Amino acid sequence: MPAKVRVDKWLWSIRVFKTRTLSTTACKKGHVSIGEQILKPSYLLVEGDIVTAKKEGFNRVYKVVKPIAKRVGAKLAVDCYVELTPKEELQKYEAWYLAGKGNEYRAKGEGRPTKKERREIEGFKGLS
Repeated sequence: MPAKVRVDKWLWSIRVFKTRTLSTTACKKGHVSIGEQILKPSYLLVEGDIVTAKKEGFNRVYKVVKPIAKRVGAKLAVDCYVELTPKEELQKYEAWYLAGKGNEYRAKGEGRPTKKERREIEGFKGLS
């Protein structure tokens, strides 16, 4: 077990992000930080660091318990971090998750959104 591990690898290995590419992209966009310091994907985490990751418009806070570099099963990944996300944020996330992602509606005959409309939608959702 390494004493230090890259932040993008760690977020991927504890299953915050589905792929390592998504994890790296989130770091590059400035969605991953420690306190006020925005992290690059190559930042080396050590045990005890508190990482904030913005995913799908929600801020999740994790404390590094065990820095791992390899992706492990979900039951083993839980032992590698402690979730410190405030209850209000978790409740918002759970309400959003339970409501489902397919609630968006576009009137018949309007067709696909244009690039401008898509950017506005993603900005509204906090995805960009």
